[in-house]
Amino acid sequence: MRAIVIAAHGGPEVLEHVERPDPEPGQGEVVVDVAAAGVNYIDTYHRSGAYPLALPTAIGSEGAGAVSAVGPGVRDVAVGDTVAWASVLGSYAEKAVVPADRLVPVPDGVDAELAAATMLQGMTAHYLTHSTHAVREGDHVLVHAGAGGMGQLLIQLAKLRGAKVHATVSTAEKEKLAREAGADEVLRYDDFAEALSGRMDVVYDGVGAATFDGGLKALRPRGLMALYGAASGPVPPVDPQTLNKNGSLFLTRPTLADYIAEREELLQRASDLFGWIREGRLRINVSARYPLAEAARAHEDLTSRRTTGKLLLIP
Repeated sequence: MRAIVIAAHGGPEVLEHVERPDPEPGQGEVVVDVAAAGVNYIDTYHRSGAYPLALPTAIGSEGAGAVSAVGPGVRDVAVGDTVAWASVLGSYAEKAVVPADRLVPVPDGVDAELAAATMLQGMTAHYLTHSTHAVREGDHVLVHAGAGGMGQLLIQLAKLRGAKVHATVSTAEKEKLAREAGADEVLRYDDFAEALSGRMDVVYDGVGAATFDGGLKALRPRGLMALYGAASGPVPPVDPQTLNKNGSLFLTRPTLADYIAEREELLQRASDLFGWIREGRLRINVSARYPLAEAARAHEDLTSRRTTGKLLLIP
């Protein structure tokens, strides 16, 4: 099979498209013929060494496809089943080995490519809007990078829960996408903090260094900053007194793994997302598909912020 691996941390050029032996499933594992693998910022952090991995290693954290082999001890999963997963390394490949307890079934009416595009970002948006801060009717929510894959999902899920959603974008074209996702107000990055000062119940920030301080200013007293990414770079250390003087604010840095650690929670989040897709209440915007061999180009496009919506690799 063909796969993407890294032997050193660095830029997109370290992504190698190589031939590897076809994998065999071990105890509690299955092999999946990958129909599509999602491209996510966490993959760029693994590649660059921001989140160091033992090298050499396969890369990619999300995908979907058809089960082609089942290992010992596996129940409830059979050859031919269409399944999806997130937070499992080695997804940039023609075949992936996945622990059976990390798989979710993909229902009829949701194809494998759409399922792959939904898992990591979709479940992240789900836990942020349903658990980290359970959005309530009438909440004022700020979503940074509202035209990106995550931004469009956060806007839609916050609207499903009755929020008034404010979003930031960098261009008129991206403003159109954020509004199509349901944003009530769309602002540019250079003036959002002043325009929203002291009004937001929650800020969902995947941009990081460039927006963090402004996001704190936008929060109402006792509001919550949910920092879930760092597309513009990591946020420097924060003096807790900053939270005090801005109105007894709350700050959290959540990660998906802790919100799907229990299988029941994993299945519930995925089931909700797939159900909303089938009902037409949630739209997944796949903006670009790349051959597996062009993983480096996908990373370049993602980190340069030339893209809107979800990126997929197609083995």
